[in-house]
Amino acid sequence: MKIVPLDSSLEPKFWNYVNQDIPHHHFFILDWKYSRDSTKILLALKQNRIHGMMLIYRQSVVQIRGTSEAEETLLKHVDLEEVEIQSLKKYEPIVLKKYTPSIRHELVLMTLPKGEETLYIRHPVTKLDIAEAEEIASIMRHADSEWWDETTTQRIAEGMNERLWLGIKVNGKLVSIGNTRLTDWGSNIGVIATHEGYRNRGYATSIVSALVKEILQKSNLALIHVLSGNLSAIRAYEKVGFKPYRTYFLARATMKHL
Repeated sequence: MKIVPLDSSLEPKFWNYVNQDIPHHHFFILDWKYSRDSTKILLALKQNRIHGMMLIYRQSVVQIRGTSEAEETLLKHVDLEEVEIQSLKKYEPIVLKKYTPSIRHELVLMTLPKGEETLYIRHPVTKLDIAEAEEIASIMRHADSEWWDETTTQRIAEGMNERLWLGIKVNGKLVSIGNTRLTDWGSNIGVIATHEGYRNRGYATSIVSALVKEILQKSNLALIHVLSGNLSAIRAYEKVGFKPYRTYFLARATMKHL
């Protein structure tokens, strides 16, 4: 199996491959389209056919797709000491041969094709802007201090013009948030978080529904990722129309030195 970097000569082969399963390759498409300067994609070729591929984003985020042989071969080409790494759940043992996780999760990708949505917008949802960046960052850190502990106001503000942020306010206080980056082939809902004191009131369902409405005006597919153990969130997303699609292994990890 040959590992080669994606370039203009291989793009037709790449697009043909990823378009066969857009949800599974969403971030490959997104980063190659919009963040090419920060993105490296390696293709695993066998008899001139793609058997897998690896995305390396900003020298810190790694995603691998393909066969088990492709996964093992691609991992040999990763020399990053610390990574945020994702692959299919069944290939977790392959990743753990090379990396020791400090945080590990089972992540479910859920999909919602246009025409299958049931929207529940029961609360006033407003579009957020840079003025709410500090509140957004605070809600994220408190909602998941393990994963979003390094989220800063500056980081939120810098990406504000690339994403649609929606929120719900109670007496002027921002209590629930969500975001997506709208694209014409399908959009992933990247953040859903509600202040601890305002949960179980349907706020997240309203925000997810409002985001889905925006997404499906632009494309035919909405995506969302959720931890497999977060059953209340899964039920809320299923209520809107999302269905489980694939399960992934996700970890922050450090390279082993044997």
